[in-house]
Amino acid sequence: MKQLANLEELVKDLPQVQVENLRPDLEVQGIAYDSRKVKPGDLFVSISGFRYDGHDFAPEAVRSGAVAVLGERILPGLKVPQVIVPDSRKALGLVSAKFWQHPSRHLRVIGVTGTNGKTTTTFLVKSVLERAGLKTGLIGTIKNMIGSEEIKSSRTTPEASDLQELFARMLEAGVTHVVMEVSSHAVTLKRIVGTEFDIGIFTNITQDHLDFHENFENYLAAKAKFFAGIGRDPWKTGPKAVIVNADDPASSRIIEESQVDVLTYGLSDGVNLRGLGLELNPNGTKFHVEACGQQAEFSVKFLGEFNVYNCLAAIGVGLVEGLDLATIKEALEATGGVRGRAELVDEGQDFAVVIDYAHTPDGLENILETARAFTAGRLWVVFGCGGDRDRTKRPKMGRIAGELADFVVVTSDNPRSEEPAQICADIVEGLKAVTEPKGYKVIVDRRDAIKYALEAAEAGDVVVIAGKGHEDYQVFKDKIIHFDDREEAAEILRALREENDES
Repeated sequence: MKQLANLEELVKDLPQVQVENLRPDLEVQGIAYDSRKVKPGDLFVSISGFRYDGHDFAPEAVRSGAVAVLGERILPGLKVPQVIVPDSRKALGLVSAKFWQHPSRHLRVIGVTGTNGKTTTTFLVKSVLERAGLKTGLIGTIKNMIGSEEIKSSRTTPEASDLQELFARMLEAGVTHVVMEVSSHAVTLKRIVGTEFDIGIFTNITQDHLDFHENFENYLAAKAKFFAGIGRDPWKTGPKAVIVNADDPASSRIIEESQVDVLTYGLSDGVNLRGLGLELNPNGTKFHVEACGQQAEFSVKFLGEFNVYNCLAAIGVGLVEGLDLATIKEALEATGGVRGRAELVDEGQDFAVVIDYAHTPDGLENILETARAFTAGRLWVVFGCGGDRDRTKRPKMGRIAGELADFVVVTSDNPRSEEPAQICADIVEGLKAVTEPKGYKVIVDRRDAIKYALEAAEAGDVVVIAGKGHEDYQVFKDKIIHFDDREEAAEILRALREENDES
């Protein structure tokens, strides 16, 4: 997919822009922010990162064929035009949108943000829209999709230039609607600058990413900023809306910031879209919906109360898009589970095994409370916490696990540069406050930890393996290895079955 743009035209509307050595006839063939990925004809955008300063790599980018450099200061010695701006991250979003001819203006773009539920909600929204015959793209943590075509995802929300190119590819493929996860990092780092949203969904907010945002108020402010920008673009027609989980304590802040119509959802009185009469079981959930004067009974293949909230958010999108509740019901009831989100592993064993991405205190609490509802015997949980991330949540998650599970196996997650044993020790500090040592065990090797729990589980038990969900890797200080909780659990369960058959 080739694109050309005149450099002068591309940058002329950037705020407070200066251009050195401009050639009026210079054409740009692409935009790059990683010097290792520069192709001949690219505009290289120098971004000051947390570990490296992109300005230091501008000479390398020029040697690789960059025809111009955009940054926040003049770089001596470069023999190509230089575009100087106050904020190169913001400029990357603006020039990328312009380079790809503002593709989001020609799409219905739905952004989903919140601590938990983003991934599942995007998949549910996609199912609803496609049931109505609307070709829908998806952008998120597990994968990106152009209709049915799958594209590997490297981060929850792509960098601005990658995002705009992905929108352009979707538009070229006939996509009319896009549903995407919007992380707080993406808002703060301006990855969504240049994207014009029609609908925003707020799922919830609890403690997470405080290693990045420093405190909860900054984290909430990033979420609120996203909603404040919806509907302010003058280029698009069609309904604009913010869909808010009104049961979350922070919902009032989101509603206050919103500049467009607000549709509230939840399980409480007084919301526009309400779920009630929940029936939870190991195979799914039944619930009644009252939605803007319409009513229906739903029976979905998703576990737990938290997934009822995700379904309600997807129902809200369908209603904003003018779909009837019957069509939305058909879509949600036909949708299977999302990989790594309350996913069951069944190899014929007489106890349940659940894989879930829960990696926050609230997420762990949700999945354990859900599992408790259908646990006849003991509830086990195997989990760890990631290294180089918010350390304050580790004892909190330990406490939650100790309070809600009958036995806790503390293990490694993605330790990164930290020592796995120390991360486990941080978790145990919370466990000690609520349970005796006989109620937990530390097994640092994740494979061994999963094996221990599955070998010990008995008929009627439930084993929750939490923290990694869809991830198929484990990150250490000196290597990344393939590791998939579902694969490991299935392999161990098959081996146990074969041993039992032989005996």
